[in-house]
Amino acid sequence: CKTIKYMFPKAHAAAYVMMAYRIAYCKVYHPLAYYAAFFSIRASAFSYEIMCQGRDKLEYYLADYRKRADTLTKKEQDQIRDMKIVQEMYARGFEFMKIDLYRARAKEFQIIDGKLMPSFNSIDGLGDNAAIAIAEAAKDGVFLSKDDFRERTKVSKTVIELMSDLGLFGDLPDSNQLSLFDL
Repeated sequence: CKTIKYMFPKAHAAAYVMMAYRIAYCKVYHPLAYYAAFFSIRASAFSYEIMCQGRDKLEYYLADYRKRADTLTKKEQDQIRDMKIVQEMYARGFEFMKIDLYRARAKEFQIIDGKLMPSFNSIDGLGDNAAIAIAEAAKDGVFLSKDDFRERTKVSKTVIELMSDLGLFGDLPDSNQLSLFDL
């Protein structure tokens, strides 16, 4: 050991300790900022559908993944790490808020009104380019309908159906067309 002590210099070890201290400090004294940064940067398999619909749904999926531990896909294995961080966040009393079409960002989680708003790319099936397209289209004004949303963002019908099932469109009509019976 005396001959190989040069392989891991003390300065390198000190840098690790300082980084761990910074992370621990932020996690304790600025928890929402810590979670926003972690989910935006480190969470590789974050799923809005599984993790942001409440603690009960998260616990259900965690139990299911534990039962099927030997048969999990690579994506599900990656999700477990993110799910444990979300579980910790819920245990500390913090919550997610529903994605707002006009305030959410493409790739970054935000702190709004003491809650964490996920990014668009946290929705399964919505890639980075589609998330950027949605954020850019939202800057151009209010969406008139789901058809208008699709036209301006160029996302697929499948993504629109998923977002609709998650309740992200609120009372946005399907089409710009008016029906005689709507009057």
